Amino acid sequence: MKRHSFVLLALTLLAAFAPSVSAADEAKIQSSLIVSTEWVAKHLNDDSLVLLQVGEKNEYLAGHIAGAQFITPADISTPRGTGLTLELPSVEQLKATFEKLGITDKSRIVVYFGKDWVTPTARVFMTLDYLGLGDRASILDGGLPAWRAEGRAVTAELREPKRGSFTPRPNTKLVVDAAWVSANLNKPGVAILDARAAKFYTGAEAGQMPRAGHIPSARNIPFSSVVEDSTNKFKSVAALRGLFGAAGVKQSDTVATYCHIGQQASLLYFVARYLGYEAHLYDGSFEDWSHRPELPVEKSEATKTPVKR
Repeated sequence: MKRHSFVLLALTLLAAFAPSVSAADEAKIQSSLIVSTEWVAKHLNDDSLVLLQVGEKNEYLAGHIAGAQFITPADISTPRGTGLTLELPSVEQLKATFEKLGITDKSRIVVYFGKDWVTPTARVFMTLDYLGLGDRASILDGGLPAWRAEGRAVTAELREPKRGSFTPRPNTKLVVDAAWVSANLNKPGVAILDARAAKFYTGAEAGQMPRAGHIPSARNIPFSSVVEDSTNKFKSVAALRGLFGAAGVKQSDTVATYCHIGQQASLLYFVARYLGYEAHLYDGSFEDWSHRPELPVEKSEATKTPVKR
């Protein structure tokens, strides 16, 4: 992931001078959401462990952590052409997908990326969280590259999972829509966070969207700023707290994230959950918002065209 924008530098500098947080705030950290390679190695033979590798199929076939199953965002999204580019499908479809991968009500799930698919990995976690499995799911810090870097074994052996059975308990409040975002744009205690790169947030570039800019009052924390450049490992709690603080997010705020199509926002959602915020994800994201002409879009001052006099 490319991370050389001025905004990332500014956020990092601001984070360095962010105020310290209280012991009560630190107690909110959901430390179980991120696990280390050591943790996975220790629990690798646990009957309850389900490993899910996210990435290219050829990477998975070439080598994966023993027992890991392969999953892609397409497995947990509406079929192309029947909704937005990336959107949660029915609970029934999700249940069937995860049960096929061996997940039960007693599973301890660890999701990891095969190379550098950090945001799709977070999307898988978000989906599990939506289904009520978030307290039993984690992301492997650094993914397979971290595992390989320590000389830990990988295998090309494919292990057929025993079909699982679990009871979905969908958290319908986790995923919000345009109406919810509209109603909370300037509401005290609610922070709308844009996870896109700065050039899309400011409106300097529109990308694939019909309108450039961002949702009014939204604050920008680029998704790439929450992980380290060289390893894709999550930044320290202090650094992550600093990024949120630099964006004006208070410790008591409710957070709602969005991006282009809901994938980059899933990583920011995950970090918000990790830090203990009440977090939501606008699944339709800017693809949905920018296609609705009745909804306002705002550009940053530097990108606005000067009025000729």
